[in-house]
Amino acid sequence: MAEKQTFEDKLNELEKIVVELEKGQTPLEEALVQFQNGVKLSRQLQQQLENAEKTLTQVVDENGEQKDFERDHAND
Repeated sequence: MAEKQTFEDKLNELEKIVVELEKGQTPLEEALVQFQNGVKLSRQLQQQLENAEKTLTQVVDENGEQKDFERDHAND
């Protein structure tokens, strides 16, 4: 079974793709494949960030139920 890539692994892979494409020396067919892989990675990274944000904006109340975090604005 393949090991699941971490967020950081995917980000590093995306950065390598960008660097290679910016060099402009990749054959067109390979550049298209790399570009498509980069778009896929970008979407996966965005989804992971959105999921992390949702997790961070929820709290568990005293009954063990999850609810949205509401900041007390009275102390601002």
